Amino acid sequence: MNYVLYAVPFFFLLIGLELLADRWRGMRTYRLADALNSLSAGVLSQATGILTKVVGLLTYAFAWEQLALFELSESSLWVWLFAFVFYDFCYYWNHRLGHERNVLWAAHAVHHQSEDYNLSTALRQTSTGFIFGWIFYLPMALVGVPPLVFLSVAALNLLYQFWVHTRHIPKLGWFEWLFITPSNHRVHHAQNPVYIDRNYGGVFIVWDRIFGTFQEELDAEPVIFGVTVPLASWNPLWANLQVYAGLWSDARRASSWWDKLRIWFMPTGWRPADVAARYPQAKADLSQFRKFEVPLARAAQLYALLQFICYLLAGVWLLAQGDALSTGAVLLACLWIALGLCSIGIWLENCRHAWQLECLRLASNLPAFWLAGELGILTLNVTAWMWLIAYSLVSLLGIWWARGSAAPALTPPI
Repeated sequence: MNYVLYAVPFFFLLIGLELLADRWRGMRTYRLADALNSLSAGVLSQATGILTKVVGLLTYAFAWEQLALFELSESSLWVWLFAFVFYDFCYYWNHRLGHERNVLWAAHAVHHQSEDYNLSTALRQTSTGFIFGWIFYLPMALVGVPPLVFLSVAALNLLYQFWVHTRHIPKLGWFEWLFITPSNHRVHHAQNPVYIDRNYGGVFIVWDRIFGTFQEELDAEPVIFGVTVPLASWNPLWANLQVYAGLWSDARRASSWWDKLRIWFMPTGWRPADVAARYPQAKADLSQFRKFEVPLARAAQLYALLQFICYLLAGVWLLAQGDALSTGAVLLACLWIALGLCSIGIWLENCRHAWQLECLRLASNLPAFWLAGELGILTLNVTAWMWLIAYSLVSLLGIWWARGSAAPALTPPI
């Protein structure tokens, strides 16, 4: 069962309730561009996950079939409870090393790049975590946890983490001592020195208390959300590639071949000495911290929101149909979604040529949908083509309306 698919309506219902709480309490925990960037990263993660999840599934299934030390029954409640706790223990170490090693941080950083903290942040997930993430869960296969149980507790662990991404819930008394809560997870998303790299658990905070990584949220130290090297972009593809690109750049500039290799596996932030000397990176002064923001006319924001909704619906449809589609079909769908979400991100960045890129995106829908028909993804008839043409014309009208609505919309960012 795909728990995430069935949870999608509840995710957006709760986001809607949080928006109402924002208005009622006079808080401002949402900005449209930041929320769309987070949700775009989530859509991209789920879409690409249809292709990449096979890496973890195959390795886990092979280890379970060939190397399991015990035969654990998937019909036993105790096996499920054991697996649920054991998964969170493995998750703790996956998560912790995801902050402590360069190449693992490159995958995980996308989840921390939002400078707001709300329920949309929970859906801001990586598209590259599959590369190394599977390694941390092999101990579960070795002790004999069946794949069905593993997949189920993994999904439940992920779903639990959704509700803790909010600023509206205060500390919860005794609950704080055992479980991850909004308060101690706010600490985890902070870039304040006192909070950074703390509270790694997914469901249970006890691992952090045992292994010395727990930090309480302090009234005297308000949380500043985000990362120390800001993303400064609304492009979800760049969000996934930014840290990799920085590591690649440093590796290419390093004079030592040993440094070129080991930079990927060194502690997060480590750089070759010669590269750091020639290309210093100053850390931001948190006392002068300003959230990344790009002025954008209200009409242009509305256009971006409506376009994103189309890609969100496409992503949900792909999640529901993905297992029945060929690899080529899913690859085409992922590429179409990725390029569309990138175009929306560039639009939100107010770039000079964003409207031209949008026109190109709309034009590319015609061959993309024809190819989707050839691959059996869609059934294309006259009615379908009429809907596509109508959508394209309405979108072009929206571009014209947004461009002419107000300055400085669609001007080059400074």
